[in-house]
Amino acid sequence: MRIMKSKSLLFILCLGFQNISFSQKYSISGNLTDANNGEALIVNTIRIVEESKGAATNVYGFYSLTLDAGIYNVEFSYIGYETIKKEIVLNNDLRIDLELEESSKVMSEVVVEGKSSSTNVESMDMSKDELKIEQIKKIPALMGEIDVIKAIQLLPGVQTIGEGGSGFFVRGGGADQNLILLDEANVYNASHLMGFFSVFNPDAVKNVELYKGGIPAQYGGRLSSVLDIRMKDGNMKKFEAEGGIGTITSRLTLSFPIKKDKGSFMIAGRRNYADIFLPLAPSQDLKTAQLYFYDANIKGNYNINDKNRIFLSGYFGRDVFSLANQFRMNWGNGTGTLRWNHIFSNKLFLNSTIVYSNYDYLLGTPQGGDENGDTFTWLSNIQDYYIKEDFNYYLNPNNSIKFGFQSAYHSISPGRIEFNVDGLENEIANPNTNSLEHGIYVSNEQKFTTRFSALYGLRYSLFQNIGEGKVYEYDADFNPVDTNFYGKGEIYQNYGGFEPRLGLKFTLNESSSLKASYNRTQQFIQLASNTTASSPLDVWFSSSPNVGPQKADQVAIGYFSNYFKDTLETSVELYYKKMYNTVDFKDHAQLLLNQYLEGELRIGDSYSYGAEFLIKKNKGKLSGWLSYTYSRVFRIIPEINDGIKYPANYDQPHNLSVVSSYAFNDRMSLSLNFVYNTGRAVTMPVGRYSYMGAIIPIYSRRNAERLPDYHRMDVSFSLKGKNYGTKRFRSEWVFSIYNLYNRANAYTINFKENPDVPNQTQAEMLYLFKIVPSITYNFKF
Repeated sequence: MRIMKSKSLLFILCLGFQNISFSQKYSISGNLTDANNGEALIVNTIRIVEESKGAATNVYGFYSLTLDAGIYNVEFSYIGYETIKKEIVLNNDLRIDLELEESSKVMSEVVVEGKSSSTNVESMDMSKDELKIEQIKKIPALMGEIDVIKAIQLLPGVQTIGEGGSGFFVRGGGADQNLILLDEANVYNASHLMGFFSVFNPDAVKNVELYKGGIPAQYGGRLSSVLDIRMKDGNMKKFEAEGGIGTITSRLTLSFPIKKDKGSFMIAGRRNYADIFLPLAPSQDLKTAQLYFYDANIKGNYNINDKNRIFLSGYFGRDVFSLANQFRMNWGNGTGTLRWNHIFSNKLFLNSTIVYSNYDYLLGTPQGGDENGDTFTWLSNIQDYYIKEDFNYYLNPNNSIKFGFQSAYHSISPGRIEFNVDGLENEIANPNTNSLEHGIYVSNEQKFTTRFSALYGLRYSLFQNIGEGKVYEYDADFNPVDTNFYGKGEIYQNYGGFEPRLGLKFTLNESSSLKASYNRTQQFIQLASNTTASSPLDVWFSSSPNVGPQKADQVAIGYFSNYFKDTLETSVELYYKKMYNTVDFKDHAQLLLNQYLEGELRIGDSYSYGAEFLIKKNKGKLSGWLSYTYSRVFRIIPEINDGIKYPANYDQPHNLSVVSSYAFNDRMSLSLNFVYNTGRAVTMPVGRYSYMGAIIPIYSRRNAERLPDYHRMDVSFSLKGKNYGTKRFRSEWVFSIYNLYNRANAYTINFKENPDVPNQTQAEMLYLFKIVPSITYNFKF
């Protein structure tokens, strides 16, 4: 009895002689950052040693954990960083802000993902991939240009058309069904140089997350996936510069403190200089041509106090292409994001966001007109303005609630032509469309037992067409028969609906778990394109009285396991997706500068299914992953293919990717990747007939034929300067070879008359690249 009383007395003394109830609960909260530069550490793990409880930081590095009063040992860990262990006496709410140091064990902790090694099994996330920029930089790339989009195309469930396309297709969805966000701003065209490179400068990117299913309720507006890219905040500790000089592109990033440990600023620029070689071309037209792109990223942030922080970030990029006195063309994105983080209490976190996004393009004659002085200019753009309020409420260790709302204004100018011919000026314009899009959501991640958890939520989306506007009416044969006009500010069409989201996890043991998910999504803005390769001239159009929103229901189940002390991650996922109001186009549709575009559309349903397999090695000298996906996607549209189902033009049943990197020591590493895809589905001529002296081709059913299978191997070798990890100035040479064994992969196949046998048609395959070597010099100081 005396012993028990002594222990009780000691416990009270440790709590500061305060009277407490053992049922009293208090919160531990704070921010976790990188000690070297002050960057927030995303998905950092906080674990209570005595209990099977823990928490993770959000995308801004904030965490909160509520516990009974008591004495606890707490571990703060992040792969690649030294773990901090603290004993805390919890007798009131505590604010613990920590800076984590990078691990000195460079070779034993080669990092693939900057998150807990057991996250694959323990987290609620399913159908989600997270890539750190350090990992992306290891992947061999075309012309040595590190590319975020090309990296995610190597993940299971993600498909591509091959060279010449920065678009990607996720689980049977189209390229326009991916929500691409850069610091929460929509990016409508993520490609440079007609799709050969993406708009994301790797030196300005901190984190990349891809949701293929189980999409959280805070995201809406697209059917298939969310690609959420976060820019670096900038170095709060000291001035830092990094960049690279490549075969056709150079880049430079500068970051520095506004005030040490209070705020920072980052600016990054990149310029392609393919055009500097054009004066060497034999053709005079090519000598004076222009062909290049540039982009810039800026970001500033400032900690006003412990409860308030502001961020301002932006992106601007442009592509320029012109050919002598024949034509000129340019296109680009611009975004701006203003955010305010506010901590109401140890449990309630708010992120307020105001966003601007713009995409526009121009096609026309050169400045001053053609050789006759005639001018032609075609302009198009889409603009977004929207606000978001996102709350995180950490109710207790078993319930983490998110809720909020979003409201957006979309303005689309599908095309306007200005021309001057023989001194006569004129203008032709397709009608502009304006719309409002709103969303409200709530979700909860709940831990019911040590084995069973659920993430459930509900989103309601509302889309409204708003005047001033002009809408055509069509008859049963899709011919325009009437026109309706709507005044400025008049709402003339509403579409709305609930979008339930559900994720379940059952832990089998400490190294394996089963997961399942369901989500419904809706999409109100889509792309008018009848090719798989995205073009800067593709037209965005919105839902209207003639075109309802696209909808999708997806279910998925998966098995996740780790082996060899969490060194090896494995997963198997099966999914099925049903899509409604799928948009396709009639044969020989005219999409550009067509004011009756909606009459070219054909509406139906589609479905996709597949199996995804992934093996990933996270640590050690050898790291990387192997993924294989089997998938199919079919469409059923009454007016196309006689109503018989047909594969989408990006249907590729078999996809295999091998990504690997081997570190010989702290200076030298070798990376290799191999990809194999089934050839994509296409429509080809299968016969012909003669009519009044003309040869008329007979085509196969829609997408009934296939291009040859695609496969390629890339390799790169990295050599870092001496004492790379300790010197202030650090440098690195990267030697890479794209398409190592010189494979000619088909980009398209054209059919033409055989010049030697006039009545015979022959096929010609167009390919873009064979073997492409490159050298890049990177530096950082």
